[in-house]
Amino acid sequence: MNIQEYFARISYDGSHKDADLQTLTVIFQHHIQTIPFENLSMHCGETIDLDLQSIYNKIVRKKRGGWCLESNYLLFWALKEIGYDVCILGGNCYDPAEEAYTAHINHILLKVEIKGSPYIVDAGFGGAYQAWQPMMLISGKDQPQIPGIFCFREDNGIWYFEKVKRKHYISEQSVPPTNTTEMGNIRKIYSFTLKPRHIDDFQELNTYLQVSPDNILRKKSICSLQTTEGIYALVGWTFTEMKYNYMEDTDLLQITTLTDEEVEKTLKEKFNIVLENKLVPVNVRGLPPNMVDTI
Repeated sequence: MNIQEYFARISYDGSHKDADLQTLTVIFQHHIQTIPFENLSMHCGETIDLDLQSIYNKIVRKKRGGWCLESNYLLFWALKEIGYDVCILGGNCYDPAEEAYTAHINHILLKVEIKGSPYIVDAGFGGAYQAWQPMMLISGKDQPQIPGIFCFREDNGIWYFEKVKRKHYISEQSVPPTNTTEMGNIRKIYSFTLKPRHIDDFQELNTYLQVSPDNILRKKSICSLQTTEGIYALVGWTFTEMKYNYMEDTDLLQITTLTDEEVEKTLKEKFNIVLENKLVPVNVRGLPPNMVDTI
């Protein structure tokens, strides 16, 4: 594994001699705009191994993406190589249908200390709730970014990550989304503690997500990528393009239903992904078809 090869993969040609906030921010943005959040391996007969060499080969050399466990573990390695003080944390995602956080850890995120100040760095959430910058770990402070206003709240040692929701304007040419519901102005995303974790703590989760028929990643084939203006997202046969702040406090959504052939073409043209094995798109009915409230 080579840090220069990783930099080439994320199209980063800047300096990394200073492990400061500015360098972290630029590397992070390159990472999320070139490495898709995707779970396509499980929908084309491939096993996802949670070891660094396998992840590196898949994402860096084969130019694939990965889900949170893969993308954030690769970023953890890269930041360590550069010289950052970084540790792994575990998160519990919020389930809007249950109106509760999951009982068990099902998300990985990173904490980076820079000159004594902690920042949360998470390149693996995908969709409309992906932050574009490292976030100061401060309770109750609004942190506006292009995707929206994010905030942490701390209560008795548990931290809660939230985003203020914006309105959505659906293009006239689009297929309107179905089964989407409004759940108030604040969207809860996940909770976490500051207990340091090791990648081995997530091995059981990595296996479970690939075999359990009940989790959303088995029910949907997902590929999403942050762009300079918003998001590309492919869920099953539904391709969504979101442009942030198209109008004041409103994001533009353009939604298209694709054929199997168009799915393959879209993966290549929009996400720069060419799969080695045949993808079987999945989007179980009764679940939102786009990425707005999925991930």
